[in-house]
Amino acid sequence: MTNNTDKEPGFRETIKSDMYDQGLFRNLINDLKDIIDFYLAPSSKEMLKKMNPIKRAFFYVFWILKSMILKLTPVRRLLLLIGILLLVTANKISFEFVDISVNSNWDQVGGAIMLVVLMLELKDKLLAKDELSAGRKIQEALMPEQNPYLEGWSVWLYSQPANEVCGDLVDFFRPDDERSLILMADVAGKGLNAALVTAKLQAIIRSLAPDYTDTKLIAKVNNTFYRESLRNIFATLFYIECSETSSEIKIVNAGHLPAFILKKNEIRELSKGNTALGLMKNAEYKLHQETIETGEVLVVFSDGVTEARNRQGDFFGSDRLKSLLLNKNEMSVNNLGNKIIDEINYFSSDSRLSDDLSLIILKKM
Repeated sequence: MTNNTDKEPGFRETIKSDMYDQGLFRNLINDLKDIIDFYLAPSSKEMLKKMNPIKRAFFYVFWILKSMILKLTPVRRLLLLIGILLLVTANKISFEFVDISVNSNWDQVGGAIMLVVLMLELKDKLLAKDELSAGRKIQEALMPEQNPYLEGWSVWLYSQPANEVCGDLVDFFRPDDERSLILMADVAGKGLNAALVTAKLQAIIRSLAPDYTDTKLIAKVNNTFYRESLRNIFATLFYIECSETSSEIKIVNAGHLPAFILKKNEIRELSKGNTALGLMKNAEYKLHQETIETGEVLVVFSDGVTEARNRQGDFFGSDRLKSLLLNKNEMSVNNLGNKIIDEINYFSSDSRLSDDLSLIILKKM
């Protein structure tokens, strides 16, 4: 006769492993972290660190509930408070009216009121999510192909939003027969606000590119962006101009992270950039010219790459990226790009991105 008790632990372990593989527990932990990050201010988090565990647990719940209630509309806030009050009071409240005794389950009424508030909030979220999903589709339609054709070069472009829409811009286009432009811009912040500014910045660059080149183009873009944006909005930009007939590329860095050039057994970090777009009017920008020899690779990345975090809060960092890229110049741009993404996902244990992540890989063939 089979002993079921011998099989039961293995069966449980199988279920537990399957649930973990599906990311159930990992997603739950990420959701709890998102709740804390969304509802608690940095100052509150610092105060909580100084409390003992019991007091900290109480204030975690209290401050999150308080913040959640305050974010509701006045009517929904009132409904929620009434629902909570009815739910936590006596299970039944009796009253008499014309000698008729009426018993009502007020805790159920309170639960129903809270359910109505939840349904209203869910309705708003689903509507907003549909709009963001439509916005993401528009962004994807405006993006170039992942491997645009450029004779003499191999190109790989990648952009992944931290939320539904992306605040990074990765673009490739030809303003004329002689020039091919590859751009990466990173608008401050993320989400819908950054995505709208990104779309505007892309339109500005594309409209001005046929009439201006390199530093003159970036200076003109900066003045236009400064004039037509809010004062607290800025964007970094990495500009690459290349030709099919030359191994020389022109670079303008407007406040972006320095790029890497992968040579045989060596990685060279390019110089830091000038002022970011939108910070000041009439900013000056320097042009850098680099010769990319056959087999060498230019890697441009947004801060979403180096600032990807693991569960302990450690950054992926530029040193780890350099170690990953060393002696990888012989790889195809697709394989190299996918390897970077895989390493970031492994490092962060598939945690949600804290910022938009973008890459440009350009190899001379």
